Formats: sequence, C-alpha cells, structure tokens
Amino acid sequence: MGSGIAAHLANLGFDVTLLEQTREMAEEKLAQAASLRPPHFYLSGTSKTIRTGSIADDLDAVEQADWVCEAIIEKLDAKQALFETLDPLIRKDALISTNTSGLQISLLTEGRSDEFRRKFLGTHFFNPPRYLKLLELIPTSETDPAVVEATTKFFHDKAARRVVVVKDTPGFIANRYGMWSMFHAIHVAEKLRLSIEQVDAITGPFLGRPKSGSFRLNDLVGLDIMQDIAQNLIERCPHDPGTKQLETPKSMEYLMEKGWIGNKTRQGYYKKEGNQFVAFDLERHTYNEVQDPELTTLKELERLPLGERLKAALQDRSEVGEFLRLYLKPALQYAVSIKEEVSHNVRDFDRVMQWGFGWQEGPFAIIDAIGAENLDLDTKPFYQAGQIQDNVGTYFTPKPEPEFSVITDYPIVDQQPGFNVRDMGDGVEAIAITNKMGVIDPTLVRSLLAYLESGKLGRIVLTSEAKVFSAGFDLKFFNSAVEAEQFDEIESAIADFQKLNTMIGSIPSVAAVWGFCIGGGFELAAGCSLIAAHPETQIGLPEALVGLVPGGAGIGVMRLRMQSNGTKGIVEAAKLIATGGLSANADDARKMGFLRDEDITVYHPDRLLTEAKKLALAANALVRPAWQEVGGPIKGMIDQMQKELITGGSFSEYDAQINDKVKNVLTGATSFNDAVERERHAFVELCKEGRSHARMKHMVDTGKPLRN
Repeated sequence: MGSGIAAHLANLGFDVTLLEQTREMAEEKLAQAASLRPPHFYLSGTSKTIRTGSIADDLDAVEQADWVCEAIIEKLDAKQALFETLDPLIRKDALISTNTSGLQISLLTEGRSDEFRRKFLGTHFFNPPRYLKLLELIPTSETDPAVVEATTKFFHDKAARRVVVVKDTPGFIANRYGMWSMFHAIHVAEKLRLSIEQVDAITGPFLGRPKSGSFRLNDLVGLDIMQDIAQNLIERCPHDPGTKQLETPKSMEYLMEKGWIGNKTRQGYYKKEGNQFVAFDLERHTYNEVQDPELTTLKELERLPLGERLKAALQDRSEVGEFLRLYLKPALQYAVSIKEEVSHNVRDFDRVMQWGFGWQEGPFAIIDAIGAENLDLDTKPFYQAGQIQDNVGTYFTPKPEPEFSVITDYPIVDQQPGFNVRDMGDGVEAIAITNKMGVIDPTLVRSLLAYLESGKLGRIVLTSEAKVFSAGFDLKFFNSAVEAEQFDEIESAIADFQKLNTMIGSIPSVAAVWGFCIGGGFELAAGCSLIAAHPETQIGLPEALVGLVPGGAGIGVMRLRMQSNGTKGIVEAAKLIATGGLSANADDARKMGFLRDEDITVYHPDRLLTEAKKLALAANALVRPAWQEVGGPIKGMIDQMQKELITGGSFSEYDAQINDKVKNVLTGATSFNDAVERERHAFVELCKEGRSHARMKHMVDTGKPLRN
C-alpha cells in the first residue's frame, strides 16, 4: 500500500519521498507499482518524480514533510517502534498518520508525546488508490477535532478522496463488514454446493456489485490477506457471535495449503491456462473450464430496479433465491447488528461499501428498497424524506455537499430531443446529453443547434447523463444511410455537426468528460472553450477503425493542437488518427495532444461538475490559434510512417488509403475552415467505398473492428 499511496499522491503533483528499509527496496516497490497492469501511475515517468531512501539514513525527509504517512507491516510492535523514532522529528504543524486496515489506532500512540497524540490519525486507503476513492479516517479519543476537520478538508480538496470518519473499532467498517460478507459468500456457496461461476453471477451486477462478484474479488484481495484480517477480527471481537462466519472455509484452506492465494500467485479460485481461465471446484478441489451459468432468474429480473429485483429474487425457488435467502438476508441483518458499534450513522456505513467495494447501494439503502418486513427486521426506514436515521433511531438532516454534486442534483429547466438543460446556478446551465452512451445523432445535433441559435444560453457546461460522456457519433445512422445510398443526408448531417462544433465555442463553454470521450464526442468537446476531464477518461479519434476519418473538425483540431511541434507534431497527429489510438487516461490524453495545457484533469472523481462550473464562470468564447504553415517533407514522412505500420502488421493497404485523406487535410489545408471542408468531403467519399461500409457493418454487428 505504501507505494500505491505514494503513486496516487505523485499523480496529483505532490512532492513525495518513499522510505523503506533500504533505498533499493523503495525503488523496487516503485518499479512494481509502475509495472502493474493497469499501473498505479497515470504516466510512466511519474515514478521518477518520487524520491527514495532508507529509514536508517534519510529521516531528514520526515523533518521536512507536511504529512508523514506510515504504511509498514501490519504489526503493532513494529509500528510502535517506528513511531518512537519519528515522534521527535515530525514538525509541530505536520500531520502524522498510520495506514492500516484494522489495527486499533489508540494503541499506536502509547508512549508518544502529547503533540503526537493530538494530531495522530488512522487512514485506511483502499487498493488500488488510483481507482478506489474511499478513505476511512480514524481519529482516537485524543485526536484534536480541528485536526480531523482539517485533514478531511485536505483529502476532499487536494488529495482526491471521499472521507468517511469511522470509529476506532476492529476492522473499522470496511473490513469488519466487507470481509465478513466475503467469507459468508464462500460458506454459503460450499453449503449449497454451487459453482463459483454461479455465485459470481449472482453476486455481481445483479446484486448491484462489480463484475468481479465474490470469488474473483477474493483472488484480487488475496486469500492470505483475507485470512489475516479474519483472524484479527476473531481475536479482537469475542463479543460478536457473527465472527463464526470468519472461520476459514474448506476450499480456502485447501488453496492456501497449496500456496494458491489468488492473483499474486496467478492462481486461486480462478487461474489462467493458456488463453482461457479455469475455475476451482469447491467440492472436488480440481480446476475445470469456466462455464457460463444458466441462471434464468437473473435474466428475468435483471432489468428491474435493484430493490425490486432483489425482493423478487428472495422469493424465487431456484438456486438464485436459495443462495440469496442464505446469503443476503443474514448479511443485511448483520449490518444492522453492528452498525452502532462501527459507524456514526447508516449513511457512513453505506458509503464505505459503495466507495470502497463498488456497491451500487449500501446495506441500509438495500434494506429500505427491499422492505425491512421482507428481511425479518423490525426497523423504521433508514432514509426518509431527505433525512437519515442515526444510531438511536431519530432522524437528522445531513449537511449539504454541493461540491460533490452529480448531474441529477441540478433541476431541469428545459428538455429537448437528445438533451436536458439543467440549472447549475450562478448563470451556468448544463447541457446534458440523454442518449444512451452519450451517442450523438442528427436529431441531437439539430435540436442543440436550434437551442444555441435561440440565444437562451449564457455560460454552459456540456456533459452527459449516460454512463460515459460520449462514445461518438451514431454509427448505425451512417451504416443505414450508406445502405440506402443516402449520401446527401450523410453530408448534411456532417455539415450540421461541423456547424455545431463551431457554434458551441461561440459562448463560454466547458465540456465535462469522463469514461469515453471519443470520435464525435471528442470533436464536440473540443469545440468548447475548455475541457475538464475525469482522470480515467479515454480520449481519441477511432474513426479509421470503421473505415472513416474524423468528420466533425477532428482533423483540423488536431492540426492546430500539434502544429507547435512542427513537422514531427503533424506526423504524430496523422499516426494517432491512422491507428485510432485512445488515451489510457486524461493525463495521457494531454501527452498525446488531445488535451491542451489549459484543459484540466479533475483528479477528484466526484468534483468534475463542480470544477467544470468554476471553469465556465471564468471562461471566454473559444478563440482558435492561427493556422501556421509547417515546413519540411511532411507528406513523405507520413508515407514512411504508414509503410512502417504496414511492415509491422498493424496496418493494411486500405488503412493507408484512408489515412491518405487525413494527410490531404493535414498538409493541404490552408486554414481551419479549409480543413473542415476537406474533412467533410473525405468523409462522404469514404462512405461510398465498399470496404469502409464493410468496416461499419462489422462494427455495428459485432462491436469489433475489421482490418480489411
């Protein structure tokens, strides 16, 4: 975890020093963090910004630090010994914390100075920190409340975390309940003699949880880590009869005896053999080819809202209902039994499971959705009319958190085909695309053009109400139009889209993007004054993969963005478009040229709209840079680039023909308007090509690119 936390903070631009027993060990940990797939770092070079050293020789770094974050082995005596060394070195105004998944925080302050005890906290980061936003913050009874408040603000404002302040109890909330749930699922699976594929299908998205389900999650966490946490909880919670579920299941015991502890050993409940995965048989203790479980109940109920489908599934007479009656009901009952001991209120408990484990809803929201009476629970609703039930059964109104607003928090003031208009306050309105996957189609383009032309908008944030910002322009429209030979309609649609991209930048506008921002989605975002991107956003122009070129000013935009790098920049733009490459994340997109220096990465995953609104309030209308002539043998260099791609086997002759049209725009256009005109003609010409149509149709039919 130490290297993961260091990587997270370095990604955000903090000045980080990583100390280990030796400098070599610290460097090895950073190398491991960089080599993971996906890596802890957004950019490979970021690991080089972290200084390394040894605890024995480089403690001067502690004296200079604003925050000392200890993350050594989970052993009480080892941590206490280190703090004895660190205590006199830490600045009076610096923060000191221990990162632990379950040790009692108050025990770590024994023998420490009053100043140390006043500002000492536990932090429980979740692995990997790059992706999991939760931070359990654990003060002791001696921690100054002002330190807790200031630390929470620091993590919210600067360190891209969502903080839940929890009680200093064994395992806190996450491991006390989350680990219990993980062990409980294994015990129930063994009792019912279900396959791990069946259980993962039930406990994945159907239950409102990640696709990893139960057993893939076990492998990810590591069976050794699971057992260590479970044994710690059993020892420290003798008062809790529920800890019986933390006893090691038979299948887990067998795997651990073999040393097959999960992803770290490339073998656990699942393992990969060649190009296929095999699954562990809980009864026979053998591996078999992974089977797609036939669970009709899941298919019949999966489209219902979470509470409705779980309520129905609990009444089901198949193995799905049988599993949920033995797993889900006791799990929700257990949450009720420990809530007062581990959490300050049920929302904190729910948030830990949502933000740390990726659950759609926490256990108390699920109880409300199913109905306590259907779970043999005698309790009032935990959430009611905007209020939350506290641990003594009364309701309180939570403090507003406008900085973490989601799009649905803003009221709708107008609805148009393909988008909603929402009032963000202070004269800023959100244009929120409502099409599935944020897909752009001619109807959306025309309605948005008309709305912009009406002059109703002052400052805008362009965003989406879909699962991603935008997966691009609707390929089905082009495929159908090509089949009907309606090429005039295609040209008209592209002309309207190009007009929209010019028009949206004529007013102060910010695109708030996340997930996918590709193809036409990127072109529309690039038409805005600025872009605010979630760090994990994939950005790119993949049109060549479907036999086309960017048609919504994408080539012209990339020409302007790359021209400052001269000939090399133009050739790189041609290669990006030719290969349809996507960025791995927002910082990578900036390195590739899709984002400019003035565009921002919003590292806090829940502050995207807040930061986009701030940008919109300060933004001006888009002024594109002047079109510059770039000398040198650009055409020949692009041709050479294409030959190298063909020789390498990643490019076909037809790819080269497509990219020749990109080359014509990049090297032949004399202005941005000329580039846009050339783009449109090239796009329509390719729609008339049989091989391009074959690519479009293949993508529509299979969801995969065709390299013909």
